[in-house]
Amino acid sequence: MHRRQFIKALSSTLAAVWLAPKMALAAIWNKPVFETTQMTQALKDLGADLAIKSDKIQIKAPDRAENGAIVQLEIDSSLANTESIAILVEKNPTPLIATYNLVEGVAGYVVTRINMADTSDITVIVKAGGVFYKNTKNVVVLESGCG
Repeated sequence: MHRRQFIKALSSTLAAVWLAPKMALAAIWNKPVFETTQMTQALKDLGADLAIKSDKIQIKAPDRAENGAIVQLEIDSSLANTESIAILVEKNPTPLIATYNLVEGVAGYVVTRINMADTSDITVIVKAGGVFYKNTKNVVVLESGCG
């Protein structure tokens, strides 16, 4: 009898441990914003449709990308209290590429590679101190990276 109770308790604990990260991810996943196909709607879903233009957001990306499948992107926010960074590409099938939620005290710095369907502006939205800021950079894509 003790063995069955132990196995039952162990299986319940393992199931809870296995499901906890998935449930936490589902709680923060903003599905509509990642699925929208319109840039203006994506900005509205992020709450950043009235974002303020800021030169304190530096976007380092090539002026011309040979292949849109791999575009190196470096973002550096010198805005105080940077909370999150979102990357959007207007001419992609779904404009929102990624969002990064930062813990207090972490530098607002992200390096990543993105796919670009066509020549387009890359828009970076930074939430700092509860206010949304943005900056853009145009990248010319010579070969499409989205299939």
